[in-house]
Amino acid sequence: MSYTKFVASLARAKSGNINKIRISPSRCRSTVASPKSQEEKEPQRQLEGCAVVDAAPVELISQTKNAKDVRLNRIHIDFDNTEEAYKSKNNIELLRSLLVFNLCRIDILVEKNKGLMELSKKLLGQRLFEKLMKMTFYGQFVAGEDHNAIKPLIHKNQAFGVGAVLDYSVEEDLTQEEAEKKEMDSCVSEAEKESPGAGHREKKYKAHRQFGDRRGGVISARTYFYADEAKCDNQMETFINCIKASGGASNDGFSAIKMTALGRPQFLLQFSEVLVKWRKFFNFLAAQQGKSDMTALEKRLELEQLKESLTQMGVAARDDIENWFTGEKLGLSGTIDLLDWNSLINDTTKMSNLLMVPNLETGQLESLSNKFTAEEESQMKRMLQRVDILAKHALENGVRLMVDAEQTYFQPAISRLTLEMQRKFNREKPVIFNTYQCYLKEAYDNVTLDVELSRREGWYFGAKLVRGAYMYQERARAQEIGYEDPINPDYEATNRMYHKCLEYVLEEIEHNRKANVMVATHNEDTVKFTLEKMNEMGLSPTENKVYFGQLLGMCDQISFPLGQAGFPVYKYVPYGPVNEVIPYLSRRAQENRGFMKGSQRERSLLWNELRRRLLGGQIFYKPVY
Repeated sequence: MSYTKFVASLARAKSGNINKIRISPSRCRSTVASPKSQEEKEPQRQLEGCAVVDAAPVELISQTKNAKDVRLNRIHIDFDNTEEAYKSKNNIELLRSLLVFNLCRIDILVEKNKGLMELSKKLLGQRLFEKLMKMTFYGQFVAGEDHNAIKPLIHKNQAFGVGAVLDYSVEEDLTQEEAEKKEMDSCVSEAEKESPGAGHREKKYKAHRQFGDRRGGVISARTYFYADEAKCDNQMETFINCIKASGGASNDGFSAIKMTALGRPQFLLQFSEVLVKWRKFFNFLAAQQGKSDMTALEKRLELEQLKESLTQMGVAARDDIENWFTGEKLGLSGTIDLLDWNSLINDTTKMSNLLMVPNLETGQLESLSNKFTAEEESQMKRMLQRVDILAKHALENGVRLMVDAEQTYFQPAISRLTLEMQRKFNREKPVIFNTYQCYLKEAYDNVTLDVELSRREGWYFGAKLVRGAYMYQERARAQEIGYEDPINPDYEATNRMYHKCLEYVLEEIEHNRKANVMVATHNEDTVKFTLEKMNEMGLSPTENKVYFGQLLGMCDQISFPLGQAGFPVYKYVPYGPVNEVIPYLSRRAQENRGFMKGSQRERSLLWNELRRRLLGGQIFYKPVY
């Protein structure tokens, strides 16, 4: 029985003045993890003639080889080898990198960068301003103005082993007041505007004007604000063009999308609240059974105790509860876990029916807010249709689709919609990748639950692991509005969380070759940690299960040595007209200020390579590919 029909039955019961929940016998089921498929590991590729790779044989015992000894090449990447790191760059490009990174260290230039760019445009005129930008910041961090302009850079990077994640980085240049107005208009339903205090909304999942400008405190992620359905259609077409360009540029490219570009964020807010409240209800029931200290996957509710709890809470009559939990698989296991519980919400035919949530005190379902208007219902359906269209285009063009993470009050809905796309499109290969922000306290639970679901249902798990882009904004919002800070307490805790999530996915790859992960990081220690774990587990770079990702114009000393050694590595490649990517460039300058102040390493490596070339007579060095 679908969630929609379940809620509909509740509505019928209420119409008869009965506040009990009637659930069909087939609704709940237990799912036992299917045996992990054991595939033969691909032969390790001999990596010869590469100055950055040291290959030393090491004895490993592989679980997929029936405990027989297997001789594998232990791969070590030399990230200090500047000749390999910068062999794709000419001397002018090295000088540009040094200039840009040093400018990013000057506080006043970074703080006033947008104003200075506007002043430069007025003084120099449009043509000279664009030329100046292409010689400096734009040339460093942006690939070109359109699909054709970016092809030379993409082809050059590919020749040196580095692929592309295409990202059209044009944004509206709104004032703070304009952004706040757009956010409040798009995140509040008509019913809420008429009756602001109605419903049972949590303050975290309501729009707040002081945080309406979602660009505040965000330095590395572009932001979309809802205007109307026509604009969402235009943004979908932009994503489609990006997917086609990625498919035309390479055989194994990625393309990035954002859910907030594809529809009214009101739905993401409210659906996120529903998902979180249902999960809290499960945890509440687990605590009653003394299982509050277990991990998300370990919590399994004993059915007899669950039936008794639901009966005492008045959720339904005892006979109805008995019927609810009657099922062939469920009867065999005698327990229900969080994945079974989540499967309750699996039908989006009628969006407004999804906004029923359990009351922890009474156990009964209550409406999150008043009913949607017909237009709001239609807007939500169109958002899901756009997501589906993009996934189909990605599949047709041989492109993997990366769904970017966003703020925590949107993310539960974004992750759930992405998971539904994975269930549909990742049956034969990994097409859809979800993004997990490891600065979140719940990151490990989210990763483990989704991996387990993919294992049970037999589809390809695809993940991008990032530390996160919204920390300052999230912390300030939680403190001011008054809810628990969702962020780990410090950077070290985030590092531990990142490595914990990464190791879990790598172990899944080791045992079940259907998992895939992109290690999206500029942290050299994390890259080394990944390589060490791959060595220990006997994971070969040629299997294309573990990818690495960095931003264009940053950390070439990580990306290119990895690519030269045969690892799948990708640059996030922004593109768009000069004037329209200024907001993106502004954030790059801000991000690099902290990055370059905290580390002399990249600048030192650039200087070392430039010095090596000049002393070696390579004044006019030109990359050969």
